[in-house]
Order: sequence, then structure tokens, then C-alpha cells
Amino acid sequence: MFSSILSAVIMGVEALPIQVEADVSDGLPMWQMVGHVSSQVKEAQDRVRTALRNSGLTLPPKRITINLAPGDLRKDGSSFDLPIAASILIAAGKIPLGGISDTMVVGELGLDGRLRGVTGILPITLKAKELGCKKCIIPRENYQEGSVVKGIDIIPISSIKELIEYCTKQTIPKLPSPTREKDKAEEIDFAEICGQEGVKRAAVIAAAGFHNLLMIGPPGSGKTMVAKRIPTILPKMSQEEALEVTKVYSVAGLLPENTALVTKRPFRAPHHNISMQALVGGGRVPKPGEITLAHRGVLFLGELAEMPRREVEALRQPLEDRKVTVSRVFGSVKFPASFLLIGAMNPCACGHYPDLNKCICSATSLASYAGRLSRPLLDRIDLCVEVPATSYEAIAKKSNINNLSSQEMRNMVQKAHQIQAERYHQESITFNAELSGDRIDRYCQIEKNGQTLLERVFNKMDLSSRGYHRIIKTARTIADLEGSEKINEEHVSEAVCYRNPDKDFWRV
Repeated sequence: MFSSILSAVIMGVEALPIQVEADVSDGLPMWQMVGHVSSQVKEAQDRVRTALRNSGLTLPPKRITINLAPGDLRKDGSSFDLPIAASILIAAGKIPLGGISDTMVVGELGLDGRLRGVTGILPITLKAKELGCKKCIIPRENYQEGSVVKGIDIIPISSIKELIEYCTKQTIPKLPSPTREKDKAEEIDFAEICGQEGVKRAAVIAAAGFHNLLMIGPPGSGKTMVAKRIPTILPKMSQEEALEVTKVYSVAGLLPENTALVTKRPFRAPHHNISMQALVGGGRVPKPGEITLAHRGVLFLGELAEMPRREVEALRQPLEDRKVTVSRVFGSVKFPASFLLIGAMNPCACGHYPDLNKCICSATSLASYAGRLSRPLLDRIDLCVEVPATSYEAIAKKSNINNLSSQEMRNMVQKAHQIQAERYHQESITFNAELSGDRIDRYCQIEKNGQTLLERVFNKMDLSSRGYHRIIKTARTIADLEGSEKINEEHVSEAVCYRNPDKDFWRV
């Protein structure tokens, strides 16, 4: 007898439909699995056979053939255990043929017949809904994640016995109690940073328009403190953005326990000796890297100049395209990578340049250190700001009492974000940093004085076309923070100032 069950496989951060077909026929008793399956999937036959036996189910001594279609798509992972078991049970007459109609099935089996949770449930349930399925059978452990998708019935199963009972009696197991992500009180605040008002201003602009920011300053000046507090002033994610981020963390197996939907923007801060694969993503079966885990959030790279040059330069394409493509023999996988890059570095090896009274670096050492970041990479950074050493007066006299708090800064960012949301409601973008092509001309109207200044700056600073457009996009965000519909000379002037610090440090 023949049967077919709908399941799915994860490719990148998306799910692709897979038909799990089973045929139980007369012949030499054996199992055979075909359909371009990995060794991990082939191991399913031993898990399924043992799980069925330990659940009190006996299969007839016949020839069992399992096919995972389409045959030209490589299948990997342990989520095929349950659909394989279900298709065999239907083909063997243990489950009625219509017991799992219009249903997608995924899950990993233990040898005792119980189900274990799998990764990628959110994209799988989204795909099931897209394909018109009415139900999706998943492990009980994954119910909170699967229940995020509305418009489809989620059936949580904890064992093969529950699957049989559901298929024969249509009895839905008791649903787990829903849990909500608790909002934790913010433990860090910009008010704790003494002085550094110029850096805070740059942080507000970066957060409001999602502009990349590079901070250059001596050790201990507060670069890391600023970076860690930027998530506290970012605007809240929309429902669509939250689904995008949750899909990434679901596929990566990093979804927090008892969290159905990631609602806070990610903050990733990998060590500076991170490998290319861990940063960009990859592996035999491509998995998302840090730039994808930071999607719709912040990627903080401290000690940027200490990172291997190959890894640093790998950021250039994702910063431009906001996605990364990992190619393998069996095909290419695309990962989203729309992140806010926050970089921090010392101005030189000793950390004290341009203070020549403290700096002990030679001209050759300065030139070598500066060369660790290429001009094309710096060209993709919108804001470059100097972080000076904090003075004794700023710390001892508690001058931070009147500093802006994260809440005050978030209010400014939120107002600018609301302006952008209304402006781009018919576009596929959210922030000013995502503007490109004719959208810049359409949404960035510059007054005459601002155009005159921009022309002088372009010729004097020898800007590239990319640098020119990034100044305009930064000026657009500054104008939004001021509530101005048009970009004037002051907005352009401030945006240009954030291109100057790197000129000072790299002039050697």
C-alpha cells in the first residue's frame, strides 16, 4: 500500500515542501530510503523502527520503501522521523488514510516513541499556511513557537501513541498553557556615561536612521559602553520584523526557552578573532552567521582593527546588499543581513594617537595600523566619530547628572522613526539608511544652500558616489530628528562632520 505525507526541509531561513512517500509491499523484508537524503536522515529508519516497536506497534515483515521528493533536493536534519513513521503506519493500515489530510508533519523521534523538539518550526508552519494546509503536527516542545502563526491549527504531539490517537479519533491533545516573554527592566542606561555628548548625538542619529557607526578613541574612553546601550534607544520592531528575526533564531536553534516571538532587537558582539564562517555563515549545511543573527538589530565589532582583514572585508557586500549568499555544490542559500554595524577601534597600536606626548608608534606603525581598514569598507560607514578620553572633572564632579537618559534618547529616535514609517509606508524599506537609487532623489529634497555646500564638500573631500549618497541619507535622518521636511545647510554640515574624523586618523 502507498501513502504520502507532507513535510518540509529548511534551506537558509526558509522552508521548502517535501513529500514523504512510503510503500509497504510484498517482498524480502527490508527498509530502503531514497530521495537524495543525508546520512543523518538515513539514520531515521533505525530510530523509527525502534520507536514503533517500543510503542507496542508491530509492522508486517514486508519490503518498506521510503522516498523523499523531490529527489534533486538534498534533505538533512532529524525532523523527518515523525512523517516517515506516519507514512509507514498509513501504508501498513495502522492509521486511516484520511487521518492526516491537508496536514504538514515534522518531528524527531526518540527510541522510546516520544517526540523531541526540532529547529525551524516557525518557517515550517509559515510554509504550511502558505501551501493551504489546515493543520500542522509538531512536537509539543515547539508549540509556543508554532502558535505564533495564525490561520492554521497547530497540533502538538508528544509521542507516536498520541499521533495514532489523533489520527483515529481526531482527539486533539491538551494544549500547553501559553507563555509570554517577560519585559525585563533595562539594567544599563546612557545616563551612566560621563560626558561624551558628541558620541551620544552620533548614537541617536545612527539609531534613528539605522546608519553604520565607527567609534575611534583610546582604551577606556567608553566606546563599548556606548555600543552596549544603543539597543536601549532603538525603535521597537514591527510584527513583520519580529517574524523575520524569530525565523532566523528558530533555524539557528537559538530561540530562548518559552519564547514564541523575539520582540527585542538582537545585539551580537562576537570576539575579534571570529572565523569567516562564524561571521558570514556557512558550513556543510549552511547555517546563519553573526551578521544574520544581528538581522534587524546591532552587530558590535569591538577591536575592529584587530580582526583578520579577510573577515573584516567580508562585511562589504552584506553592508551594501543587506543579505549574504552562501554557495555550495548543491546550490546557493540566501540569509538576511540588514543590521546596524557599530565598530570600535583604537587610533593606533598603543591607543594614544594623535596625542604625540603619549603615542609611541612610529610613522610606519601608524600607516600599517590605519591600513587594516580599507577605504571601500570605511566608505560604507555613515558615521565616524572620535571618542576622546574622559576628563577627571567629568567623572569626579558627577557631570553626568544632567546627561540624556536612554528614555529621552529613545523618544527622539521614536519620533524620527515614525516620520520614516509614514514616508515609506508604500515602499519596501523602513529606515533612511536603506534608501537607494531614485528613492534618494524622491525623498531627500535639499535646499539650495545645502546643495551648494554639498558640491564644495564633494570636490574638496574627493568623495565617491557612495560616500556622497551616504552623506545625503545621514542628513535626511538629522532633518527628521529636527522635524524638518527638507534638508537644509545645517543638516548637511553636521552629516559632513561625521566623515571627517577618519580623515584625521588616516592622513598618515
